[in-house]
Amino acid sequence: MRGGALLAATLFAGRTALAQTSQQVTVDGARKVLNDLRHDKAFGNATQLIRQAKAVFIVPKLIKGGFIVGGEGGNGVLMVRNRGGWSNPGFYAIGAVSFGLQAGLEQSEMIMLIMTQKGLDGVLRDQFKIGAQAGIAVVTLGSGVEGAIGGASLPDVVVWSSSTGLYGGLTVDGSVIRAEPKKDAEFYGRPVTPRDVLFGTVESSRAAPLRREMNGIG
Repeated sequence: MRGGALLAATLFAGRTALAQTSQQVTVDGARKVLNDLRHDKAFGNATQLIRQAKAVFIVPKLIKGGFIVGGEGGNGVLMVRNRGGWSNPGFYAIGAVSFGLQAGLEQSEMIMLIMTQKGLDGVLRDQFKIGAQAGIAVVTLGSGVEGAIGGASLPDVVVWSSSTGLYGGLTVDGSVIRAEPKKDAEFYGRPVTPRDVLFGTVESSRAAPLRREMNGIG
């Protein structure tokens, strides 16, 4: 009995370590996406939008078949701007039947810039479906950054994507965003809700480099 309990504990610890590693890969990938955005000449001014954003949702890798069979999707992190700067990352997934990637592209990286409180409230809803929520305006960020931020008011959500350094032409209408509290719990080492992570006092040194990167942008 004692040996069986030890084996179970060992297997559980191994699964937990593997899950934490998977989450760390997503967090580290989010830092790479930010770096790509900052150094992409075509989108160099996009960092201005981050400085205005209420929140950001960063997906290091959108892949075909990554969310549902025959669909596309990926795992990412959501970060919210608070009084003290950017929050720790909460783990979220996005998926759709198709994101409309250019022909031949198998994957893309994406940042969803949530510019308004209305947009943030929408994303924080359980199983938020883009395009199904009345009044949520979504625009895709092309090489003309000014086109996304010009006009009388900001759009609720701005989407930037890149595939191997090329503009991916990503469309997200109809895609679903969902929280993944199990991944939050694995990463932070205790049961937490998405709001605990984004608006509470949850801390992790493993997320500190990503927060520094975000706070460095503004």
